[in-house]
Amino acid sequence: MTTKEIFDVIYNYALDVVEKRIVACKKHIWACKRFISDIEKSKDDNYPYYFDVEEVLDFYEWARLFKHRTGIVKGQRIELIPWQLFIAGNLFGWKDKKTNFRRYKKAFISVGRKNAKSELLSLIATYECFITDDNSEVYLTGWNRDGSDIVYREITYHLEHPYEKGFFKGKYKTSYGQVTHLKSGSFIKPLSREAKNTDNANNPSLAVVDEYKDHLTSEIYDNLNTGMTRPNALIVIISTAGTNINCPMMFEYKYVTKVLDPDIKDVENEEYFIMICELDKEDDIKDEKVWPKANPIVTSTEFGVNKLRGELKAALDAPEKMRIFKTKNMNIWCDEREDGYMNMSKWESAEEDFSFEDFRGEPCVMGVDLSTKLDLTSIAFEFYRDGIYYTYQHSWLPDETYQRRLREGKYRFDLWVEEENLTICPGATIDYGYVKEYFQKIEKEFDIKILEIPYDPMNATQFIQDLEFEGYTCVEVRQGPFTLNEPTKDYRDQLYEGKVKHSKDGLYSWSASNAVATQHKQEYIMLDKKKSAEKIDPMVATVNAHYRGTKVLKNADIDIFYAP
Repeated sequence: MTTKEIFDVIYNYALDVVEKRIVACKKHIWACKRFISDIEKSKDDNYPYYFDVEEVLDFYEWARLFKHRTGIVKGQRIELIPWQLFIAGNLFGWKDKKTNFRRYKKAFISVGRKNAKSELLSLIATYECFITDDNSEVYLTGWNRDGSDIVYREITYHLEHPYEKGFFKGKYKTSYGQVTHLKSGSFIKPLSREAKNTDNANNPSLAVVDEYKDHLTSEIYDNLNTGMTRPNALIVIISTAGTNINCPMMFEYKYVTKVLDPDIKDVENEEYFIMICELDKEDDIKDEKVWPKANPIVTSTEFGVNKLRGELKAALDAPEKMRIFKTKNMNIWCDEREDGYMNMSKWESAEEDFSFEDFRGEPCVMGVDLSTKLDLTSIAFEFYRDGIYYTYQHSWLPDETYQRRLREGKYRFDLWVEEENLTICPGATIDYGYVKEYFQKIEKEFDIKILEIPYDPMNATQFIQDLEFEGYTCVEVRQGPFTLNEPTKDYRDQLYEGKVKHSKDGLYSWSASNAVATQHKQEYIMLDKKKSAEKIDPMVATVNAHYRGTKVLKNADIDIFYAP
């Protein structure tokens, strides 16, 4: 192909998506609109970027040196389809007019499985490694070895079995777990947290974060990002959707969605390329017409469509497989546990950025869940205004437990401390005096009026006696289904109806996502700490608060009671 032909393929593809001649999701359409708009802007001398078609053609010709490793096209020469060319064109084509370096420093690519993402990544990685004189460092990263090795195996296959036999002979070597280009000294190396070598990415030229949904923390991404000091460096996040809505990829997904959204004007990032292929919220997963939104390559063949039909049938016959079909095949985030208490998309919709200042002088109830002194202790405030309940949590953790949690590296306890929603107590246990000191400070500073303190009696005897001695009204909440059924159901129902708002709080959301409800006789439910995979103390405190909040807040006179 010529440069004109290459450009026409990319531009016409974007135009076909925008004008809906190609089936695509909303975010995919936004990405194509962005490209078309930027092409028009680039004609202006003052626009900082230009589109280098020659570079895109070089990448296209590079890809043709290889053959497909798997599938119905196994052994055939790789010919990039328009969707792949659109991605590659954006990554390699856009450059800075002043420096000629890449425009895009980051890329976020999310698409259903079996859409040749590993193949595309292998082409990008080898191109960066072999077509350079800069001693490039290319790193392939995953949370575990399998994640980082998938693309690496694709790379070694391509180099060992090029379309023209022997083309790469004598041009590279594989040793010490990496591919090295002999002429330039550039190399490609897989890293993983499991292998404990992610700190070895000293100065990446290209870093690939594969299946980011599986990463429990942003540790790997942060190491790569902070190590990228080269002016032409690129970090690529690529993954399908997942089921852990508290993973770092979900936070990144929310951010890049805002970057793409043309209606959001205050979030811009000209150096971040984004391609998201997923079903839209209103789509029916059983409607084959929408499948191309998440599967631009799979649905291009009858074999691929039939494969999806088989996956869907299996999911419909065995409901436990539906979450896999939604996440992996349709690239839909599924945030509910099988027996989870909360639909997390609805929880997210109920999030609101408020503080105690917003409720100055108003009454509330304060739910308490002291747990044990060795682990998480939580309180939850509930306010009521204009038909809406507002809930806010704060938690405490002993320093010894906190340090262990950090070493485990699974969850962002450090971030929750920074957000000031979690307090670390010195030593190995929690001194409940810190809890009292916290809420009494809130009382005085904001003139908050605590009408009642509903509490879980476990571990609370002395603490509650002290509070009652000081004049607080404390109400025991028996931790059984007969008592907890109503507040547990009502809190969730009210939230789903838009009548509960909760504070913006990562720990709170984590707790909500962990919560599992046990159903007893007569369909009574309650939150179950034993069945919940992780801590749910903030939610338990919230339900305790709601137990009394529904009874005393609606008719509260803010002057009738004030605890010292």
